[in-house]
Amino acid sequence: MHRQPGLSVRLKLTLSYAGFLMLAGALLLVAVGVFLLRQGWLLTNESGAVRVTPGTLFVRGFAPTAAAVTVFLLMFGLLGGWILAGRMLAPLDRITHATRMAATGSLSHRIRLPGRKDEFRELADAFDTMLAQLEAHVAEHRRFAANASHELRTPLAISKTLIDVARADPDHDTGELVERLHTVNTRAIDLTEALLLLSRANQRSFPREPVDLSLVAEEAAETLHPLAQKHGVTVETSGDIALTSGSPALLLQLTMNLVHNAIVHNLPQEGTIRIRTAVHHPAVVLCVENSGEHLPPHLVATFTEPFQRGTERTHTDQAGVGLGLAVVETITEAHDGTLTLAPRPAGGLRVTVELPAAGGGRATVPGPPPSRAS
Repeated sequence: MHRQPGLSVRLKLTLSYAGFLMLAGALLLVAVGVFLLRQGWLLTNESGAVRVTPGTLFVRGFAPTAAAVTVFLLMFGLLGGWILAGRMLAPLDRITHATRMAATGSLSHRIRLPGRKDEFRELADAFDTMLAQLEAHVAEHRRFAANASHELRTPLAISKTLIDVARADPDHDTGELVERLHTVNTRAIDLTEALLLLSRANQRSFPREPVDLSLVAEEAAETLHPLAQKHGVTVETSGDIALTSGSPALLLQLTMNLVHNAIVHNLPQEGTIRIRTAVHHPAVVLCVENSGEHLPPHLVATFTEPFQRGTERTHTDQAGVGLGLAVVETITEAHDGTLTLAPRPAGGLRVTVELPAAGGGRATVPGPPPSRAS
């Protein structure tokens, strides 16, 4: 936006200071002059007689002095106002400098304005906080873009290698080649769909409607029942009717990701998963717990980072793309909820999703339904 040049804030403040000082001085001089005129000025002539000439003496004696004082106040006001305005606006120069550096892409610079708390320092501290958050977000997005590029490049490179091998060896088993290409392309498609889902959830461009998390949990458990049977995992669902407001498709994807992770990161035999829903006014809760190996807390804290995989995840046929819990976290934040991951004392993981209850109040529930195992 182009703006016409105008007076600087420092000059405006200087003129304001000088103007107020001149006004105060003029009012003071007028008050003194009126007082002297009312009292009368005494003048002694050559014969010793007293003659009162207030008007003449005011013009000859007081007016020049008042004019000199006025000129002095004007110069003092301009000079003093310029200095004071410069000192008061000095923090703005540092804030402006930091803003210009941020505009050029340098987000590591901080103002760190010294001194006691006032409006300028509150502004500087808020700006420093904003810069720190922006720097963290930009670094996260760059890291995510680099990881996404690497993950997308890997299946494409594998596909190219397979095709080159087939071209070099026409007698190669085409059935095996097609199967391997199908696996690689499926992984690339899953990764692309996960990236699109992340983008959609981040933009929050979805309609909201009432969703019962207990029904979503049942649907996810039934959909993934064959995978659970394949891994020898028992899935139990229980809990209350938990009504929230959001996207049914995204909340189903969230639950599917949690259950899928709980299945593939479980004990080799006789693993268990417990899915529960509850109402904790003014929120509803979805909790997914699974058995498994003991997990250190510092490792659990990294599970929601994109493309972070457990050691066993890359060696299974259900490897995923490393975005499962990252998608869960994004969908949770898009629904104004909170996601909590904690290792279980007996081994495995407990994931809790807390979302605002529909209508901001507690739903009326007839009582918890019986547990259902699959």
